[in-house]
Amino acid sequence: MSDLSDEEIVVVGGGVGGLSAACFLADAGADVTLLEKNEQLGGRASRLEAEGFRFDMGPSWYLMPDVFERFFAHFDREPGDYYDLERLDPHYRIFFKDGDRLDISGDLDAMRSTFESYEPGASEAFDDYLATSKHHYETAMEDFVYTDRPRLRDWIDPSVMRAAPIGLSLVGSMQGHVEEYFEHPKLQQIVQYTLVFLGGSPENTPALYNIMSHVDFNLGVYYPVGDDGEGGIGVVIDAFVELGRELGVEYVTDSEVDEITKRRDSFHVETVDGDVYRPDETVVNADYGHAERDLLPDHESQYDDDYWDDRTLAPSAYLMYLGVEGDVEPLEHHTLVFPTDWSDHFDAIFDRPRWPDDPAYYLCVPSKTDDTVAPEGHSNLFVLVPIAPDLHDGDEIRAEYREQILDDIAENTGVDLRDRIVFEEGFAVSDFADRYNATEGTALGLAHTLRQTSLLRPPIRSSAVDGLYFTGSFTRPGVGVPMCLISGEHTATELIEDQR
Repeated sequence: MSDLSDEEIVVVGGGVGGLSAACFLADAGADVTLLEKNEQLGGRASRLEAEGFRFDMGPSWYLMPDVFERFFAHFDREPGDYYDLERLDPHYRIFFKDGDRLDISGDLDAMRSTFESYEPGASEAFDDYLATSKHHYETAMEDFVYTDRPRLRDWIDPSVMRAAPIGLSLVGSMQGHVEEYFEHPKLQQIVQYTLVFLGGSPENTPALYNIMSHVDFNLGVYYPVGDDGEGGIGVVIDAFVELGRELGVEYVTDSEVDEITKRRDSFHVETVDGDVYRPDETVVNADYGHAERDLLPDHESQYDDDYWDDRTLAPSAYLMYLGVEGDVEPLEHHTLVFPTDWSDHFDAIFDRPRWPDDPAYYLCVPSKTDDTVAPEGHSNLFVLVPIAPDLHDGDEIRAEYREQILDDIAENTGVDLRDRIVFEEGFAVSDFADRYNATEGTALGLAHTLRQTSLLRPPIRSSAVDGLYFTGSFTRPGVGVPMCLISGEHTATELIEDQR
């Protein structure tokens, strides 16, 4: 990267995209100050600590280890300099609401047998599907993810032409793609569940995202553990922050920005407390829609309300952070609970927004792996139910839904939590809006639909203001910790190239 030794840059927002961009820009020589609204860094990857329990409030899956290795390698480091990885076995457990249960692991022979038990010929289809997923992953990551293509002319490139079959995968849905391999609805669900991490449904997510099955079955699922023995995604956030400090990044928490505007040759960035920064360039990792509508003056915004109203946002979530007395067998570290037909749940998120009657949901029990996240004799458990953004989530509906979910867990996993909960905190749509300034309370950002993939996502470089850039889950390459890590690199690269 180029030399930015004369540049002062402010990064607004300390989510993964902002932390990543700050590292790349500081490494290029810039004087980087990162301003974070909340009391801790990490954005949605915050931590909640109370009464001896420690929860990752947002991301809890460590996937795509190759992305993290590549990130640290840029700075002549490796993840092991900051944390170790424990591979989970099984990767996760699935409970179907008809009483069926199975484990997903990295043992591909066992997975072939499992698939074959549901559908004759499915073991061979599984091999074919996984081979396609691996090929798509390797090609897509190199040509469409690590290589940013913000303009149409960037797609007229020999490497893109060679990867044309991968690009054509964008035009179909995941549902149609998966149906070519598997007829059994449970097998379709198994290879599609990762769409939750992309904020989409089988019907609206491009088939290209079959790459997530390679991530799942071949690359594995891990749990990061720091030098002090404490684990969780928060450990990874600590690593990004420490790397930034080593590179010279200054972090300022409890510093909410409420105005960004261009003033002649510099920016005016002001916080709610009246602190003013005048950087040469500004990188915004705050929620893109919030920044455009609430932080920038109208004449410096790229999009109006109609644009944002027309976007398909990724789901929000109803979350319960629970400290539980005793163990929670038979739950695994990661557990998924699926209705036999989950189309109604996706309909409740994307088509007719409402609280889902028969939800699919996720249970995380890190205390199965890490005894530092809960007091002795207790379990740490959080529940995540994907729900539509912008739902009303007042006290009454939350209380009703709490009862429904606790009943559902007991009925479908055999774990009755009611009389054993010693700590509890909820989090839902309005909390995402309040804590993270999330547009309509989305938990993830902008969904990966066909109309919102690649160059069709909001740009990294503002088209309205020179020197203003965006990073994070609303722009390229998209949703999730690994993607936001890459987004920070893309943002830094565009800013540096503009200074040449």
